[in-house]
Amino acid sequence: MNNIRDDHEVARDLATEAGQLLLRLRARHGFAEPDVLRTLGDRTSHEFLFSALGRLRPSDAVLSEEGVDDPARLRARRVWIIDPLDGTREFAESGRVDWAVHVALWENGALVAGAVALPAQGSTLSTVDPPWLPQERPSGQRLRITVSRSRPPAFAQRMATQLGAELVPMGSAGAKICSVLLGMSDIYVHAGGQYEWDTAAPVAVAQAAGLHASRIDGSALRYNVADPLLPDVLVCRSELSGMLLASIRDGADLDSAGPHAGG
Repeated sequence: MNNIRDDHEVARDLATEAGQLLLRLRARHGFAEPDVLRTLGDRTSHEFLFSALGRLRPSDAVLSEEGVDDPARLRARRVWIIDPLDGTREFAESGRVDWAVHVALWENGALVAGAVALPAQGSTLSTVDPPWLPQERPSGQRLRITVSRSRPPAFAQRMATQLGAELVPMGSAGAKICSVLLGMSDIYVHAGGQYEWDTAAPVAVAQAAGLHASRIDGSALRYNVADPLLPDVLVCRSELSGMLLASIRDGADLDSAGPHAGG
């Protein structure tokens, strides 16, 4: 299992299997002790994925939200970047489906494979067979911007007002990017408090499907760097990217101008 096609399948299969484990854990434990359920979910999924990758790809490095960061990954040619349970808060809330499992592969400077399992939604999106996106959005349809339930960026409401768009709060970053991939929303934007594992897998799938993915200043998303903090991201249809980056920039200019600026 060393060719690139198999890496896509490994990502898909492991994300899906970890998601099934989490569904069983959720059903068995229930929601009476959410803190305990969150801890069990993080640990159970991490241990499964870390063990499986050690067996299937013993020479590859692993960067996991729930693991110890081994600096040796910075010298590795191939690094699996995983978020064993993205949307831990939502996982421990009855009825919530916006949580995910992320498995991505970074190789020689780029994301080359990835999968996002949405276990409570019964699907896995992956680079094995990226979602097909229609060439054009329906004319006249209001833009939908998916943002963090708990930490929407300050400029998001201004952007929505400027564009006549609707804000759609949601959990897991993976679930939000998948909502763009599935046509449930048009844009995902976030600023503040994310790491490489939050976006690596969904960005891999988004790029494979032809979506735009970048930092909110338009610069490239970089993975497997010494500090895994990667605090902001924009994912959208490519034809929207220029307009959205300009809107974000305008909002940032307003913030920096201060309350007494003239003009």
